[in-house]
Amino acid sequence: QVQLVESGGGLVQAGGSLRLSCVASGRFVRIYGMGWFRQAPGKEREFVAAKTWNDGNTYYAEFVKGLFTISKDNGENMWYLQMNSLKPEDTAVYYCASPGRWGYQPLLRDGYDYWGQGTQVTVSS
Repeated sequence: QVQLVESGGGLVQAGGSLRLSCVASGRFVRIYGMGWFRQAPGKEREFVAAKTWNDGNTYYAEFVKGLFTISKDNGENMWYLQMNSLKPEDTAVYYCASPGRWGYQPLLRDGYDYWGQGTQVTVSS
């Protein structure tokens, strides 16, 4: 079982930046990759960014390309989402997620087995 805990959310003005963190823990932690999703009020949870471990590929939703960066701390089971040039429409609860196996679909919610509790990001205009 893997536990994920996000942090780093908060209130920021439009054009500002935030860095979200996610730490994985558990008795037998095996990380196959990582993903970030977000959910705004009244909307479905949507894909934001992902990174797969076996091939090192990185994926971004079109609306965050060039603005958000996903990365990992090489020494720890911690990864990050650097968010720059934030807009009010980026306001959402952000979740980190981890799959429980190889061969998962990194852009799909169903590809992930473990989820954090979410961290609120609010961007004011």
